[in-house]
Amino acid sequence: MRSLLPPSYRLQHGHAERVELASDRQFRARNKISYRLAHWPIWIWVFFIAPGPITFDLFATGGNRLTLAWLAVVLVGTGIAGLRGRLPGVEPAPYILRFSEDRPNPLYRRVCYTVAWSEVIAYAVLNLAGLVDAIINGAWRARAIYDVGYFPIVLTIWALGAAGRLPRVKRSTKGEGHERRYFYGSVWAVCVAQPVLWLMWKVLPQTRSADVIKLVIFVGILAWMGNLARRGLLPRTRPILPGQLAISD
Repeated sequence: MRSLLPPSYRLQHGHAERVELASDRQFRARNKISYRLAHWPIWIWVFFIAPGPITFDLFATGGNRLTLAWLAVVLVGTGIAGLRGRLPGVEPAPYILRFSEDRPNPLYRRVCYTVAWSEVIAYAVLNLAGLVDAIINGAWRARAIYDVGYFPIVLTIWALGAAGRLPRVKRSTKGEGHERRYFYGSVWAVCVAQPVLWLMWKVLPQTRSADVIKLVIFVGILAWMGNLARRGLLPRTRPILPGQLAISD
C-alpha cells in the first residue's frame, strides 16, 4: 500500500515511499508445504555458492566433479535442515509474529543470513575489483582476485554475524520490520546486477573500452536497485510498522 508519511518519518526511515502496516498482513499459524518447498531452493543456492572459487569455475567453465560433489552435500544438508524446520521460510510455522517483539533470534536464522550476507557483499566487491583491475592493467585476473580476496571477505562477514552486527543476524528480532529491508534490498541489487555483468562478460570483448561499459552498467544497476529498495518500491523492502501480529518471510 502507499502511505502518506510526514517528512520526519521519511528522514528517519530512509525516505521510504511505501510502507506496510503489520495489521494488514495476513496471519498464518502454519506454513504451507508449497511455501516451505519454494524457500528450500533459495538456501540450496546460498550454501552452494558459498565456496567462491568453486562457483567462479562453474560460471567460467561449467564446473567439474568437485562442483557436483559439493552440490550433493548441500542438497543433503539443506534437505535435513529443512525437514527439521531449521531454514528460514522452511519452518513448519512462522517464527516472527510481532516485528517489535524482543525475541531471541534462533541460531539457524543467524547462520543462514550471515552466509547470505557474506556472499552478497563478497561477490559484489570482488566483481567490482575485477572490473577496475581489468581497466587499469588491461587484462582480466578475476580468478586470481577471487582466490586471494574471497575468503578474507566472507570470514570477516562471518565474524560480524557471530557478533550480531548484521541486519537479521542480531541476537534479537526486535528490528526485523526494518532490517529485512536492508537484506532484501541488497539481494535485489546484487541478483540483478551480477547476471547482467556475467552476460556482458560473455558477449562483450575484453577490452578497456568494453570493460568501462561493463563497470558503468554494473555500478549503475547496483545504485538503481538500491535506490528503489531505499524507497520501498521493491518486494519486501517496505518498512513494516509494528504493533500488530505480522508474518516475517
